Amino acid sequence: MKFPVDYPYSPPRLRFLTPILHPNVYTDGELCISILHPPGEDPHSGERPEERWNPTQSVRTILLSVISLLNEPNTFSAANVDASVLYRRWRDSRGKDKQYIDQITKQIDNSRREAELDGVRVPTTLEEYCQLCKPKTQSQSSYDVEDDLLTTDDYYQDSSADELESTASEQTCSDIEEDSGTA
Repeated sequence: MKFPVDYPYSPPRLRFLTPILHPNVYTDGELCISILHPPGEDPHSGERPEERWNPTQSVRTILLSVISLLNEPNTFSAANVDASVLYRRWRDSRGKDKQYIDQITKQIDNSRREAELDGVRVPTTLEEYCQLCKPKTQSQSSYDVEDDLLTTDDYYQDSSADELESTASEQTCSDIEEDSGTA
């Protein structure tokens, strides 16, 4: 993520360095998402002005939007038409068309290998993920990155967002395991 000199009045740019096949990611890794488009009206984009960048956005809200977009691609405004076609074909076939999944799987494997070369262990199962996210014991470091992130000025202003965030943060690994039937 790169921030312009006049940030927060202009949006940052977000680019994936690792190749990613996604309808809303250009082949050079640049992300196409409404909240990172300059503020104002653009009659050609089809976006409402309130969907575009505004100075109240934060790194946290950007990343939440990116995660949402990665999970639910916008195929109506594709940055990568080939990826969009593959994704829609996979989605419409209810997973029977494997071309999209095969390419994604290759990218995941390559990304995992690259992470391991950098000394990063990537969980591959729900159990491994939950093992990695277990709460720290008293003997472990008192520094917690999550606490550091939550002390920034990225707080919601309305109570409905607070309730949503509170509910989401209360789900633990054991809840996830129970939901998946592996507890």
